[in-house]
Amino acid sequence: MLEDKAIELGRMIGQSSEYQAVKRANDALSADREAVGLLQRLEQLRVDAQRLIERGENPTPEMEQQLDALLSDIQGRPVYQRAIAAQENFDKIMARVNTWILDGIKRGSASPIITLG
Repeated sequence: MLEDKAIELGRMIGQSSEYQAVKRANDALSADREAVGLLQRLEQLRVDAQRLIERGENPTPEMEQQLDALLSDIQGRPVYQRAIAAQENFDKIMARVNTWILDGIKRGSASPIITLG
């Protein structure tokens, strides 16, 4: 019964306008080859910088400049901005869902009557 309710909640979330907006925005971002390339380069630089830091070294000024330039470039792209905005809206909805679930748990644990339906 609990599994059924969880599956139903997941289905409803998947059909929500917020989830659909995230899916569309991420699909559009994935289809933008230039943006994907920028994100891949950004991630590789981030990994390289992290490796240096783990060895006790500092990232080079060139690495920092490249990171800043890539960040500025990707953040200025409308396709990226839409993906970030859609994700933030979805995250807000999921936070509310989690609050509702916690409220339900509190009510359920305080109730002397156990119901499965």
